[in-house]
Amino acid sequence: MSARVQTAPFDLAAELAGFGAGAGAVVTFTGIVRDDTGQMAALEIEHYPAMTERALSDYGAQAAARFGLTDWRILHRHGRLAVGEPIMMVATAARHRAAAFQAADYLMDWLKSRAPFWKREIGHDGAARWVEAKSSDEDALSRWQASSLPKYPFPAPADDPA
Repeated sequence: MSARVQTAPFDLAAELAGFGAGAGAVVTFTGIVRDDTGQMAALEIEHYPAMTERALSDYGAQAAARFGLTDWRILHRHGRLAVGEPIMMVATAARHRAAAFQAADYLMDWLKSRAPFWKREIGHDGAARWVEAKSSDEDALSRWQASSLPKYPFPAPADDPA
């Protein structure tokens, strides 16, 4: 269970080696820098290291408790990233796939709306503009009201000796 922020590209296979050993399901998500307008050359991401790593660790631990995760990992890059480069990954492991999928979705909704990163788009002409939060990201996060979530972990089947 870990959270990390780094400038270097990451190797997904290396990050997942040994991850989630013994789990029934592992879910991963890798985010890629995209250009929806055709005007962006790069994305610059800034953060305060101690604050960011603590926030990522806290939310990873919350997801583990909320969804019964057996393992989790959040990796987010910072610095200047070109369009098409991997920007982040979330991996979750649980006894059952539903918990692993929902935890990954929950963490992504939090990362998109609340993680302490500041993003600036750099255009092909060198012009820069700060990226504003989207209301759709806030809406996605708001669906995770505690009362709407199933209880995890699932009870063991009657024939399961565990």
